[in-house]
Order: sequence, then C-alpha cells, then structure tokens
Amino acid sequence: QVQLVESGGGLVQAGGSLRLSCAASGRTVSSDYMGWFRQAPGKEREIVAAISWSGGNTYYADSVKGRFIISRDNAENTVYLQMNSLKAEDTAVYYCAADRTSRGIAAGAPAYWGQGTQVTVSS
Repeated sequence: QVQLVESGGGLVQAGGSLRLSCAASGRTVSSDYMGWFRQAPGKEREIVAAISWSGGNTYYADSVKGRFIISRDNAENTVYLQMNSLKAEDTAVYYCAADRTSRGIAAGAPAYWGQGTQVTVSS
C-alpha cells in the first residue's frame, strides 16, 4: 500500500507561485509513474501533469504548459509541482496520484490517490 500526502496549497494572488509537494509512504514509489490532477468546483477531475519513474519523461496539460513544472526526488519519495504565473482558473483541489503504469495515470484511474490540497488564486 502507498499513502500519498499533499502539502503546499494555499491562497495566492494571480501571477504568484506555489510549490506543491506529495510525500509517499508505505513503500518506495521510485518505480511508479506519478501525476498531479485537479478538480475545480462543478468540474470533473483533470490531469495537470505527469512524470515517469526516472523523471525523464513528463506530460503537461495545455492549460498549464510553460507555467507548471513537475519533478520528483526518488531518494525522498516525493513529487513536486511548481506552479508559476498562477491564474484564477487554476483554483482547484490538487491531488497527487501514483501508479505502476503510465496507463493508470493517463486514464485518470491510478492505483493510489492523495487526499488533496486546496489551491485558491485570487484575481
């Protein structure tokens, strides 16, 4: 079993930055694909970014490309999401996810989810 705990969310003004962290426990996730998803009020959960086990391959949703950076530190069993140039439309609950396969992340059906952290961007 893997437990994922997100942190770093909060209230920020438009144009500002936040860095989310996702700490994994239970076992190492160094061989897992990891992803960040978000869900805004009244909307479906959507993928924001994903990263391969080595960190060599990344994916970004068009809406965050060029503004967000996903990274991981396998020694710390942690994944990060650096969010820059934040916009009001980035307001959502952000979830960390882990899966042994990229398919699980891409399908939005990973084996493990975190509990989420709220990000609110004021305009």
